[in-house]
Order: sequence, then structure tokens, then C-alpha cells
Amino acid sequence: MWQSLFGLTNLIAVIGWAILLLAPRRPLLLTVVLYLGVALLCLIYAGLLVALVGGWVDPLRVPGAPPAALTDYSIAGIRALFQSDGGIVIGWTHYLAFDLFAGLWIARDGDQKSVSRWIQAPILFATFMAGPLGLLIWLIVREPAARRSGWQSSRRR
Repeated sequence: MWQSLFGLTNLIAVIGWAILLLAPRRPLLLTVVLYLGVALLCLIYAGLLVALVGGWVDPLRVPGAPPAALTDYSIAGIRALFQSDGGIVIGWTHYLAFDLFAGLWIARDGDQKSVSRWIQAPILFATFMAGPLGLLIWLIVREPAARRSGWQSSRRR
């Protein structure tokens, strides 16, 4: 079960990223990424989390691993959570959802500020591969782009 869900969440994310990177940025396609990508990943995450916390699914813990305590936010507690297939799939789905949401925001924001898709593409790829790194790069790139486009000054009026 966990392997299938892992594959499904990856497929949803890859389709969303392919749309952001390769397809024309039409409102309908961006809506598809938001709802059939980000929101669907969030729904899967929420359902899996509830099922795992409720004890309705077997997390398939690594043999000998301590049971996870969801209230233990120490390194040992997080390690225990991720020593199960369920913990890994839920954690990975969390990353996929937030990274895709960040990528969608970057794409929309970049288009709004007239940033070339050639500049956006490597930033989106960095966000896909290492979410916060890509987001940081975008935050650095977007300020000069915002100033060039007059976005900030027109917003203040």
C-alpha cells in the first residue's frame, strides 16, 4: 500500500511540475496544478495522517525501530517517525505539496513580473529538486524584477 501511495503522490507532483515547466501558462492549467496537484496532495496527506494517527493503517515500521510519538519533536522523535514506510510517505507527500505550491507561486509571480520563462525554468527546477533552495533563489531574483516591472510602486498607489 505505502509503495503504491508513494508512486501516486510522485506522479501527481511530476505532472504538476511538467505543466509548470513545459505547458503554456493558461489560467485553466494553473488551476489544474493548484487543485489537481497541490490540493490533491494535501488531501492525500491529511487522509494518511489521520489514518496513521488513528491507528487505522499499519505504518510498516523498520524492524527494531521504536514506536513513533507524534508529540516528540526531538531529533530522536522525528527519526522514529521516519523509520516506517507510512512516516516516509506522509513526510514525502508533505514536501511534494508544499514544493509544488511554492513552484506555482513562483510561476505566477514570475509571469506577473514579466520574468522570462528561461530564467524561471532553472529556478522552478531547483524548487522541484530542493524546495527551499529554489524558493530562496526566486526571492533574490524577484526583487529586481519587481522593481523593473514597476509592480511595487504601482501597488502602493
